[in-house]
Amino acid sequence: MRTAHRQNEALAKAATLIEALPWLERFHGKIVVLKYGGNAMTDDELRLAFAQDVVFLHYAGLRPVVVHGGGPQISAQLDRLGMQTTFRAGLRVTSKETMDVVRMVLTGQVNREIVGLINQHGPFAVGLSGEDAHLLTARRVQAEVNGELVDLGHVGEVEAVNPGAVAALLADGRIPVISTVARSEAGEVLNVNADTAAAAVAVQLGAAKLVFLTDVAGLYASWPGNGSGIDPDAEVISQLSADELEALLPGLADGMIPKMSACLAAVRGGVPQAHVLDGRLPHAILLEIFTDSGIGTMVVPDRVPASTPSPSPGERDVSD
Repeated sequence: MRTAHRQNEALAKAATLIEALPWLERFHGKIVVLKYGGNAMTDDELRLAFAQDVVFLHYAGLRPVVVHGGGPQISAQLDRLGMQTTFRAGLRVTSKETMDVVRMVLTGQVNREIVGLINQHGPFAVGLSGEDAHLLTARRVQAEVNGELVDLGHVGEVEAVNPGAVAALLADGRIPVISTVARSEAGEVLNVNADTAAAAVAVQLGAAKLVFLTDVAGLYASWPGNGSGIDPDAEVISQLSADELEALLPGLADGMIPKMSACLAAVRGGVPQAHVLDGRLPHAILLEIFTDSGIGTMVVPDRVPASTPSPSPGERDVSD
């Protein structure tokens, strides 16, 4: 009986590995951009699982690129320093003094922690700031509040991506880890949204996939449901086209708009697939990339037919 049990366990593991084979073939050598954030960035167990996933992709022949923010860590450091922080239209008002803290936390703390976790498995990860080699060039943005434009300080949006340094690291077999601090043409240091930065990087690198790790299971067919949260009977949309997503955007909750807008920008910019995954689920990246069913929500270009609510994950189109 014990021998039979071990054999059954081994066969189950073999079946899982074989299920991954077509996906290994399809994505071998391809660039996958991972936007890292949410609970996956602050929970110790999930942080370790994320690093393992990134290294697995590397050993499996994919070329991962990590783009990260660090809002909770920035807020915590500002609190420790006794510096007040305010938000307008969902964006942090960033003075020069606040920007110094943002830069220190994103590039000097969070980036180094991610690099260290990945490099526990080998000399793979190299940390970069969007300032390095003019990787990210941004311009200042303002927010509209009650019909008036509000100055946000050192907050910007990405205007251009110079991917040369990232491409060189990938060619050398490294894993670039990018913090979303950018410079303007005038030389100002700006804090940029990590979701939109990840989309811009994915487009310029010609990535095969863009993956967002967040704190929800995906995009729900009914959001925000009854007005007090997610409708308990709502289903996660497994797949939808760019046109379908564009039609849904005005009705989404504020927290989902940047991520889904970034998905839309990515697929409209030539990235074949953009995904929103539940970063609270350990190894969500591997489940999405290497299993037939997939998880979360996948956005595809308009040439791929889709419906809302979508078919079950196992029926996802894989032709693109």
